[in-house]
Amino acid sequence: MSATWEPDTPGVLRLPSGRLVRGRGLRHPLPSGPEPQFGLYLLGRRPSPVGWESRWLRWPDFRLPSDRAEAREALHQVWERALTARVEVACGGGQGRTGTALACLAVLDGVPPEEAVTYVRTHYSRRAVETPWQRRYVLRFRKV
Repeated sequence: MSATWEPDTPGVLRLPSGRLVRGRGLRHPLPSGPEPQFGLYLLGRRPSPVGWESRWLRWPDFRLPSDRAEAREALHQVWERALTARVEVACGGGQGRTGTALACLAVLDGVPPEEAVTYVRTHYSRRAVETPWQRRYVLRFRKV
C-alpha cells in the first residue's frame, strides 16, 4: 500500500511539488480507504482521539490560530511529512480553517501568497478560506 494518498482520493490536494494532503471536515464520516498516518486538527478544543499520530492546534471556528508560531511549526510539520506519509488537515466543516491551512501549505510549497487561496479553491474546494481575516493570514504567511 502507498505511503501517501492516491491523487484521486476525495478531498486530497496536490501541491505543486507533488505532495498530497487530504483536507476534510470532522463533522462528516471518515472517508473510506486508507487511514491517515498523521493528522493536524484545527479546533477550538481538543479533538477526540484518533487511531493514528495526530496533533491539535487551537484554532476557533471562523478565526485564526491562537498561537501563530505554533501554527507555523505545525504546518511545516505537515508539509514535511506529506512527502512520505498520508497526512490530513481537518476542522469541523473542512472549509475555512482547513482551507486556510491548505493555502499556507501551498505557500510553503512555493505558491506565491497572493495566489494561494485561488490555488486551494481551484484544487480543493471553491468554498475554502471563508473569512477576510483568513485570506489576510494567508497573504502574510511566508515561506521561511
